[in-house]
Amino acid sequence: MTLAVPPGATLGVLGGGQLGRMFVHAAQRMGYFTAVLDPDPDSPAGRVAHHHIRTAYLDDHGLAQVMQQCEAITTEFENVPAEALRALAARRVVAPGADSVRVCQDRVLEKAHFARCDVPCAPHAVITARNDLGTLDPALFPGILKTSRLGYDGKGQAPVRDVAELAAAWAEMGELACVLEKRLPLAFEISVIVGRGASGELVHFPPQQNLHRDGILAVTQVPAPQVSPALARQAVHAAERIAASLGHVGVLCVEFFVLDDGSLVANEMAPRPHNSGHYTIDACDESQFDLQVRTLVGAPLVAPRLHSAAVMLNLLGDLWLGSGDPPWEAVLALPGARLHLYGKPQARPGRKMGHLTLTAERFDDALARALEAAALLGLAAF
Repeated sequence: MTLAVPPGATLGVLGGGQLGRMFVHAAQRMGYFTAVLDPDPDSPAGRVAHHHIRTAYLDDHGLAQVMQQCEAITTEFENVPAEALRALAARRVVAPGADSVRVCQDRVLEKAHFARCDVPCAPHAVITARNDLGTLDPALFPGILKTSRLGYDGKGQAPVRDVAELAAAWAEMGELACVLEKRLPLAFEISVIVGRGASGELVHFPPQQNLHRDGILAVTQVPAPQVSPALARQAVHAAERIAASLGHVGVLCVEFFVLDDGSLVANEMAPRPHNSGHYTIDACDESQFDLQVRTLVGAPLVAPRLHSAAVMLNLLGDLWLGSGDPPWEAVLALPGARLHLYGKPQARPGRKMGHLTLTAERFDDALARALEAAALLGLAAF
């Protein structure tokens, strides 16, 4: 088999955050040169790439440089303008494509896509005008109002108990297009990460169980302790249908709610590697970033193998805002501890500064070490 883009070529990534940084590391291990397009001179990915193009994502000069330097281009987050991907795809290999990213950028399109794939999601209504407020089904309350675009990590969301609270929240959001979702009886949350190649082949990681705090991922556990084999198969098959129906090429993460009655509903998706999949770097023989490189360059997709149980702790900027640096020496003395810091120069509350993965042969051992690490770091137990 001849790779579409062999090692020695330059791969580009739009976006310079930590996901771009970990993609760059994976690409470099496989023998590729790398270029990052991001306007921030201190971007984590730009610091480690061979080339850093410091322009906006729709800057004509910047896009021309990417096309000149790179043979294939990907993105590290879904809010890169789809127009930029479409322009690059006219001349270069681009994965994921603009159409897939466009759906993932918009909750209205996303939920419509779930319906086309026969994947249940929360009952919801679309709000685009003030008149829509008076036509809502009362059964949607209490609910959560979410902006259609640009919401992540709990941003662009507000709980609402009735139409009055909805009207106030919608006005505060600038009367943008929004989705009102019914609040469901949630037992726990999981996610599934799949990789899909240009020829349609699909591989996946095992479902991971996630705990969020204030809308931000805090803990990921694998194997997912509350997920039965039947539920795992259902979630994987749903994620694969979604990816195939999109014609997605690359890595795709689908987040699901598991309800109190055991049923599964799709929450949202990301057309890229995901925070909940960072454990794959240390616990699998192929990481989600390895799959991102493979799908981009046309390499064979090998089903990744989970060789260790893992618990991942997200490290937010709050850790650095107390009394000095976290106790890394004590944390790194724990068996199976793997620390990943993203090279961000300034810590802020809620900012993702890194993650810590605890691996072990048995899940109970990984969990015990993760709880010990959380206590050392002053993180809430789970």
